[in-house]
Amino acid sequence: MADTAIAHRCGHVAIVGRPSVGKSTLLNALIGARVSITSRKPQTTRHRITGILTEPDAQYIFVDTPGFQTRYLSRLNERLNRTVREALGNVDVVVFVIDAARFTREDREVLALLPADVPVVAALNKIDAIADKRSLLPRIAEVAALRDFAAIVPIAAERGTDVAALKGAIAERLPEGPALYPADDITDRDERFLAAEFIREKIFRQLGDEVPYGTAVAIESFVHEGDLRRIRATIFVDKTSQRAILVGEGGARMKAIASQARGDMEQLFDGRVYLDVWVRVKRGWSGNDAMLTQLGY
Repeated sequence: MADTAIAHRCGHVAIVGRPSVGKSTLLNALIGARVSITSRKPQTTRHRITGILTEPDAQYIFVDTPGFQTRYLSRLNERLNRTVREALGNVDVVVFVIDAARFTREDREVLALLPADVPVVAALNKIDAIADKRSLLPRIAEVAALRDFAAIVPIAAERGTDVAALKGAIAERLPEGPALYPADDITDRDERFLAAEFIREKIFRQLGDEVPYGTAVAIESFVHEGDLRRIRATIFVDKTSQRAILVGEGGARMKAIASQARGDMEQLFDGRVYLDVWVRVKRGWSGNDAMLTQLGY
């Protein structure tokens, strides 16, 4: 009698694309938990985030990467671009995320980075924003002409539309093998890192276009006391004027940022959090190699 058992699959999957196409939102939708921060501003993600999804027949190890930056090459952005290249160096599948409404020069530049010997699944994201779905057909044809994609899947990551179909297309390309992480792990990042990211997310969501990009978050101390986590964080800014905007009148904006970040931490960590946040001016931090290394970039 033939053996009809389904082989277990496990592999690393890089999620790549230009800034602001919804990579982090897609990672969270695939995992079913918020392990990567999101906002409507581009270039929110600055680190390589690993999200882990374990199912009976497969374990997906997703790697969310910063948006590849082709316009503004600071020391920080050079390091972020290096993170993208490194992520592509040892993966089994690549998910190339594209905004379904428009394909740009930056998309082509990211596509040129993708390894030739790795299956690439194109995810046409944000289809919910397209009123006339018939316009998707020429867009799919346009994308299909660029490369021999393993699959092209239209999705709406924010709503979860057809994310299961995308996951199925990925699973078919994963190599056979045992799980590499325990079944209940959802990320390889520790709570200290996630705490800093939640604070940074609230900065991006609370402030205007300019200030968030001049900020960085460092966790100075992280102490467990029973089910309570005492966290002290410092937000670095480039300018005194940015500090004033971040703190807000009477400290109101900073209190709102800390309160919202604490709520997210308590939900993910499943415990109480005491969060103490300070703002410090550190001119030129984004161009200082020692400072960038200290901050984990």
